[in-house]
This record gives sequence, C-alpha cells and structure tokens, in this order.
Amino acid sequence: MVSRRVVIVGGVAGGASCAARLRRLDENAEIFVFERGGFVSFANCGLPYYIGGVIAPRERLIVASPERFRDYFNIEIRVHHEVTKIDRENRIVHVRNCQTGTSFTRPYDNLVLSPGARPIVPNVPGVDLPGVFTLRLLEDAERIYRWLEDRQVTRAVVVGAGYIGLEMVENLVHRNIAVTLVEAANQILPGFDGEMVVPFYDKLAAHEVEILLGSPLCAIEPHNSQLAVVAGGKRIPCGAVILCVGVRPEVTLAENAGLEIGELGGIRVDEQMRTTDPSIFAVGDAVEVKDLVTGKWTWVPLAGVASRQARVAADAICGRLSQFRGALGTAIVTAFGVTIAKTGLTEKAAQRDGVRYQKSYSHSPHHATYYPGAKSIAIKLLFDPQDGRILGAQAVGETGVDKRIDIIAMAIQKGGTIFDLEEAELCYAPQFGSARDPINIAGFVAGNVCRGDADLAYWEDLDHKPQADAPLVVDVRTPGEHAAGAPPRAINIPLGELRSRLHELPTDRELWVHCGIGQRAYYAARILKQKGFRVKNLSGGYVTYRMYRRSKPAD
Repeated sequence: MVSRRVVIVGGVAGGASCAARLRRLDENAEIFVFERGGFVSFANCGLPYYIGGVIAPRERLIVASPERFRDYFNIEIRVHHEVTKIDRENRIVHVRNCQTGTSFTRPYDNLVLSPGARPIVPNVPGVDLPGVFTLRLLEDAERIYRWLEDRQVTRAVVVGAGYIGLEMVENLVHRNIAVTLVEAANQILPGFDGEMVVPFYDKLAAHEVEILLGSPLCAIEPHNSQLAVVAGGKRIPCGAVILCVGVRPEVTLAENAGLEIGELGGIRVDEQMRTTDPSIFAVGDAVEVKDLVTGKWTWVPLAGVASRQARVAADAICGRLSQFRGALGTAIVTAFGVTIAKTGLTEKAAQRDGVRYQKSYSHSPHHATYYPGAKSIAIKLLFDPQDGRILGAQAVGETGVDKRIDIIAMAIQKGGTIFDLEEAELCYAPQFGSARDPINIAGFVAGNVCRGDADLAYWEDLDHKPQADAPLVVDVRTPGEHAAGAPPRAINIPLGELRSRLHELPTDRELWVHCGIGQRAYYAARILKQKGFRVKNLSGGYVTYRMYRRSKPAD
C-alpha cells in the first residue's frame, strides 16, 4: 500500500540524498527521481581532477547508479528525463524523455525540487565556438577531457578564478598544459578577503601560470584553427577555453509554477525547506536560505549544505520536526600545495551587510616547531567587539587549515565566542599540534582586544591617516630582520632594548608597534601602555603587512 507519492526533480547531492533518506523513513512511499542529465549521483567536486588525470577512471566519480537506487532503495530513477512543467492545482508534473522526445505526466503528493544551478556564460562574442566549455556535469568533464586529448592542447585559458577555476588551472598544469587565468575582479578567489589569497600568487607564478586580474572577458575568436581570448588588453592564443565564472540558481521550473523567488535569484524556502506551496519542497543550489550569522537571506551553492537540506526536507515530508538552521558557507580549496578555507563572514561581507565587527590576524605553526615539518597557518578572525561572538574566519597555509576552520565553524554554529577558542581543548602531540594550538592563539589575540589588554591597528589604516596625524611606526624586531625588509618610515627598537630606550619615543604621538607576526609587538605594547604611551599593535605584524601590500592592484 503506497503511503505517499513523492516526485524529486534532479539528483546529485540534493535530490539523490533526499530520495535515499525518504526511503529509510518510509518503506511504503512511491519515489520517482527525474534527472535531466545522464547521471543521478556523481561527485561533481571531483570533475577538475578527472580532467587532470588525478582521478581515473571516470567511473570512480559515479556515487550511485539508477540500478543501485532500485536494488537498495526501491526508488525509480529516470535519467535523461526533464520535468518541464508543474501543475500545482492537480499536483502533476509534466516530464519529457530527452532521448526520445516523448512526454508524460506523473502525479505527486509531495514534490521536491533539486534542479541545481546553471553555469554563467558571459554575453560576449565567441562563447559558442568549438573548444569553449563550461564545467558542471560529468558529461562536461568528459567533453573537455576528450578535447584536450584529441587536439593535444598545449595552452588553455581559464576564465574565472573562483574555486573551480583555480582547481582547473592546477589540473591543466598537471597535464603539462600552459595556462592563462583571466579574472574580472582584482584578486583570485573573490569570495575571500584579498590579503588572504596572496600566498597563491607565488605558487601560480612558480608554475608559469599567467594571471590577468581586473580583466573581464571581451571576446573569444577563431585563430589559426584554434582560439584566441581577448581580455585585459591582450589577445591570448589557445587550444581550449574553460569558463568558470560562476553559477546561478536554476529556477525556471519553480518560477513558471508561481513559486516565490528571492532577491538573490533562488527559490525561497522555510526552515523545513518548504516553498510557498506547502506540498512542494526545494533543496540545494537552487534555494535561498538564512545566513546563520546575520539572519539575512543568502545563497550557498555547496554540496554539504545541499545534503543537509535534503535530509531536512525528507524528514519534513515524513512528519518529523527537523529544521535547517542556516548556512555559514564553510568552504575550502587547495592548489599547488596551498590551502585556503573560510567560514561565516568575510570582512567584505561584514562591511556589505553593515555588521559590527573587529578583526585580528595570527600566524602560528600547524604543529610543534621542534618536530620537523611545521608550516605556518595565517588566521583572520572576525568577532563582535562587545561580546566576543565569532562572526567568521579565514585561514591559509600548506597544511592543517581544514582542521582549524572546521573547529571555528562548529564554534559559530553553537554561538561560540573568542573566549571559547582560548579555552578549546584540542588534540596535542608534536606531529599534530601544539600545547597552544593556532585556534587557541587566534582566541588569545582576539581576547586581548575584548579585555582591553591590546588595541589593534591595521596596515591599511596607515594609507588613510593624514600625515599630520600619522602615528610613529616602531619595529621591535632585530636589526637584521628590520634590514631585510620593513615598512616605510618605521624606526627599529628591538624588544630587548625597548625599556632602556623609552626616552627616544615621543609622548605626544601615538605609537604603532609591529614585529614579525604580532607576538613581540604585543609584549612591546604592554610595556609601552603601562609606561604611559598611547600605543597600538599592528595586527599580524610584518607578515600581514606583506600580504596586505601584495593584495593591492597597483602591486
């Protein structure tokens, strides 16, 4: 006896996960999944690595086949089937077989929309030429792979320096293909703050990747039986162009059915993933949800988020009280040995949304320095200066980045503060961490601010200070460190000499102190403050100064 009829539009992380969860909760439900593409459940995050030859064969990307869904879950999967219309009044969907062209209808008690997102294709001449690709589906990856193989491509252009764009660059280089990376913004990975992505630039240069920032795509043209990309005032010959400029929610079906679409272009849903039609749910890249930090509408096209939403929708259909509590946009990407990750608000997002925040920088080894192989992790932490609530974090380094951002992501979800980071009890052995983990250090730095033990200044503030009101920058590193590189007009008084040279410092002028990463400057600031000087600590020290300066377009 059928308990309920559920139709799911689209597979992969959202639709396939929802179908499997539904079956675990209700053995008697009739479940149909219609997927426009040829694969219902595949690892789309692995597509660049298949193209690069890191993942082989292609079948390793297929998570589950229609046959497995049938045998394990008694779920009917129809690939190459597109739902073309929703008849909400009669609770019927119209379906077209993409291979035969025939159409039919299927009734539902509950409908789940998981259509995903569609790649953005710039409106410029030549984007429809052979050899120009987007990457979203397994079929896309196969077409790119075959083109590179058959044409023996030696140079390619990647348009867009987001997650997929950066991964594509690395994988093309892995295939010994020369790459030019074209990005309209003035930095790579525009979803991060500019200074945090700086470590990638040296790695890209070391692999001879040409980077054109602030260079919107103008055109793609035929060139000597190949292609040429016009961007940034240059014309770049190449054998293939891969467009990775982002995605938009695929909402045509929902919009035509009269469901509410939000200002960000996604389907509006409630905490149980219901649309404005109580019998229709939506999950994944096509929906807008609430930002867990700000409470505002946001759009987070990530597989982990889609999978959690799918579980909530299945629970709601089966009468359970599960709720999707919101999204943080926790994400990570790695290329050429550098990893960057984030969770919650970036500084750019906080400024855009008018959120009150304070920021701090810390640089710590990912494990004990006395054990070989310690690598530095730079952490940028955003927090509420009044109560210490954590608002967001970004981290970049060669290893251990994922662990730290995961910890902070969980802290934010639990309403945690910087004081919780100070007290976090984490695994310690010299191979894995330190007695004071980078998480603890980030908490200490921010905690000092909230307690009033430290006043922070930032390198960008120096650019905006009138000369008449400019602070005196004091470098408390060693003379050798200072000689190897220092900010303009900074004076050098090593920390060990500071107490005996206080008479050299003005009492009528604010002092901004710095060292390499901030620790010695904090010691210096405590000395100076207690001696009656007006003093601030330049957060993150000279390492952050270099990141900041290199993030500027003029540099």
